[in-house]
Amino acid sequence: MPFYLLDMFGTAVFALSGVLLANQLKLEPFGVVVLAGVTAIGGGTIRDMALGATPVFWINDTNYLWVIFTTCLISMIALHLPRTMSPKLLPLADAIGLAVFVAIGVEKALRYSASPMVAVIMGVVTGCGGGIIRDLLVHELPMALRTKLYATSCVMGGVIHTVVLSIPINSTIATLAGISTTLVIRFAAIR
Repeated sequence: MPFYLLDMFGTAVFALSGVLLANQLKLEPFGVVVLAGVTAIGGGTIRDMALGATPVFWINDTNYLWVIFTTCLISMIALHLPRTMSPKLLPLADAIGLAVFVAIGVEKALRYSASPMVAVIMGVVTGCGGGIIRDLLVHELPMALRTKLYATSCVMGGVIHTVVLSIPINSTIATLAGISTTLVIRFAAIR
């Protein structure tokens, strides 16, 4: 599984969710970039610090920052979504980013020799951390705490990911199983 591309995709999707919330709140461009940035790399930063993976990923690879800036520019200029669309798109973008980042967090924790339990926790931190920071910055109760099956979907996706990995099976299948589990639960809760 090309985890780097998956990580870049998750970064773009979570940056988009930050842009959508900033759009709803009528933030100025710097505020848009800040909200997109903390949403996209906040959880992974916390994860890397907890695992001792320093310097954190985006300091060593500024492509993450370029993906955030590019997502912000495209979203603010080319798409210029009406404010009425943001509330509908935000949960969908957030769910996709969440599922991808849980899988990335689980995989990175396992690469750092974490136990399966710690890997699941790191998956939840990676998936929820940026969104929690985003919501706190705009004085909202974090979606991870108030939205049905938000963190629960992360836990379930992480558990399925680690359980499938414990069977001698391809890691791509385990990753897709974890992502699918998180997405199905989140989409069901959104519906």
